Parts: sequence; C-alpha cells; structure tokens
Amino acid sequence: MTDAKALTQLQSGDQQALEWFIDRYGNYVGTVVNSVLQNCMSREDVEEVAADVFVTFWKSAKNLLPINLKGYLSRVARSLALRKLREKTQELPLEEDVLFIEENSLIERIDQEQRDQRVRETVLSMTQPDREIFLRHYYYCQSIAVIAEKMKMNPSTIKTRLKRGREKLRQYLTGYES
Repeated sequence: MTDAKALTQLQSGDQQALEWFIDRYGNYVGTVVNSVLQNCMSREDVEEVAADVFVTFWKSAKNLLPINLKGYLSRVARSLALRKLREKTQELPLEEDVLFIEENSLIERIDQEQRDQRVRETVLSMTQPDREIFLRHYYYCQSIAVIAEKMKMNPSTIKTRLKRGREKLRQYLTGYES
C-alpha cells in the first residue's frame, strides 16, 4: 500500500490505515521524539509523545495532502516532543503547599492559537497554485527546485509566488492585529 492510498483510507475513517501508518512510521517517529528528548525522560514519556503524534495525525488526516507524510510526522513529533520537554522543565516541585499558576502563559497560548488560526485561514484563502506552492515549501519542507520540477514551473515563478504569499500573510496578520 502507498502513503496516498493509506491516507485516503484514513480520511474515510479506516482505523486499519492508521495502524498501517503506525507500523510503517512508528520507529521513525520514536527516533525523532528520542532525539529531541535526548534520554532525559522515561521510556513511557517517549511512548506517550509518539502515541500523541499518531493521535494528531488521525485528527488532522482530513486536512492533509498525500505529499511527504513522513516529513509531516517528523514535524509533529518534534513539536510535541519539544512541548513535552518544556512541560517537564517548567514543572516546579510543590513545597509547603504552594501552587504557582502563571496567567501570562495561558494568555500567550490563547494568542498563539489565534495567530495560528489566522495563518491557517490566510493560507487556505490563497488561490491555486499559490496555496499548493506555499504548503509544499513551508509545510512539507520542499525546496524551490523540487516544487518547480513537480509542478512543471520555473523556479523564479515559484520564488515570486512564495514572496507574494508571504506578503499576503504579513498584510493579513498585521492588518488583523491593528
């Protein structure tokens, strides 16, 4: 089975497709998570993060394109592992029944989620082929040369369209925050 076929099945809710991805990429995801956590957490923590990667993959499958799914899993694994690492390093031992809750962190997280949503909306509002070029480059980490080859376009055109996409994103984000 190919990644594209398995993703199509996953998008239709086939749990066996998720198991196929876990079998195919489970060790890879575990390696990525381990490289970020650098043996500073228990095996259970590593397994928990790896499982969370595939839960995230399952939940976001409907929005994914069958392009470089391994790269997507790598980015999710890195992101979740870094989040776990931050959580562990920010934990304070409770002494004398003192509990410290930082309100700013909650506000920052909400602000970040709102910015992420605005970025998502902006990218999805782009017309084709600009959206595909933007996603291939920034989401799937494809080089300009690879995008140009796959889309049968001139590399200069790809650069121009990426610049236009960044400008649109910047205008939308700065206009929204003003």
